[in-house]
Amino acid sequence: MTTYPQIKGLRVKYLSADPSGAETGQVWYNSSTGNLRVDGIAGAGSWASGGNLGSGRQSLDSAVTSTQTAGLVFGGNPAPLRTATEEYGGTSWTAGGAMSNARYQGGGAGTQTAGLVFGGYSPPPVLTVTEEYDGSSWTGGGALPAAKRMQAGAGTQTAGLGFAGYGNPGTGAQNTTEEYNGSSWTAGGNMSLARFYLAGFGLQTAALGTGGTPPATLDVTEEYDGSSWTSGGALNTGRNNLKGAGIQTAGVVFAGTTGSNTAATELYDGSSWANTTSMATARKYLAGLGTQAAALATGGNPYTNATEEFTGPVLVTKNLSVS
Repeated sequence: MTTYPQIKGLRVKYLSADPSGAETGQVWYNSSTGNLRVDGIAGAGSWASGGNLGSGRQSLDSAVTSTQTAGLVFGGNPAPLRTATEEYGGTSWTAGGAMSNARYQGGGAGTQTAGLVFGGYSPPPVLTVTEEYDGSSWTGGGALPAAKRMQAGAGTQTAGLGFAGYGNPGTGAQNTTEEYNGSSWTAGGNMSLARFYLAGFGLQTAALGTGGTPPATLDVTEEYDGSSWTSGGALNTGRNNLKGAGIQTAGVVFAGTTGSNTAATELYDGSSWANTTSMATARKYLAGLGTQAAALATGGNPYTNATEEFTGPVLVTKNLSVS
């Protein structure tokens, strides 16, 4: 008979109480109750309508580590909105301070009261300009080493990360990574694959990038440890112009294009992606932020001000039947 250690390569832990912070699929024996226990996912997650943006727009950026109840988005198209900032309070959006530099297709990181935007496009130039948000107004930060747009962002205002993207005309897709310390950018480890229009989230020392182009519909995931990128699990639906939220071991991605707009949503557990409930509206060029348990999607193409809120599946502990 095949045993659990032979299947998993691990022995079942013998504990007097259920552990805190158990991971999905973790198994242990609780000696106090006499039960074999496992942590698993309950439910599929769900999307619900949120408050509309003040103005419909696409190619907007977000403070990707801000939350569903304290979100921040900025920039975008059409032209009058390229400096506009909006803050989400959990039910509705209100106007924030305008950026100094008009842009769209930039990178974003941080929170509602400590946001970060870098690079982007302000026709005709591709930008190196960084700005920092304090909850009411934007001020200048350190410039990127090279101009970029359509890149991904992660981390915080004082420990930010930008990666991949598209440079000035003639330079094409990029695989470079830049780390921000609150005042200046320095080079990090290069991604294995040059790409743009990808999703990114996480921390400066534990980030994730997935999807993008070229080719048209990438399913490739890479994980960053603060110095180098390694391969992660492939998306079930390869796509570009998607967005995501969360951390490296508990992420969610949604929307994008596979040639046509998609509403597909997937969850990441640190090694593989699983399909979950799709969004109500297929879209691309949108903004995303929050966590796997409470993410936010807003704006996008076709031009929309619609917001959707994601409630992720719950991690539950239950007894494991043994035959």
